[in-house]
Amino acid sequence: MCEWYYLAHNHPGSQLSLGEADIRLTRKIVEGGKLLGIEVHDHIIFSAYGYYRFGDEWMM
Repeated sequence: MCEWYYLAHNHPGSQLSLGEADIRLTRKIVEGGKLLGIEVHDHIIFSAYGYYRFGDEWMM
């Protein structure tokens, strides 16, 4: 059975830009998930202006 997990969080202040901290966080969680046998399929960042999906940018 294949299960996909998604990571999501919001950016306060309506800022949607991707930061180095977002990239580091994603890498750490994906690596930690691998140790536990969990596949993180995507990381989504929400703001008042829309969203950013790491999967859309082939960053997963």
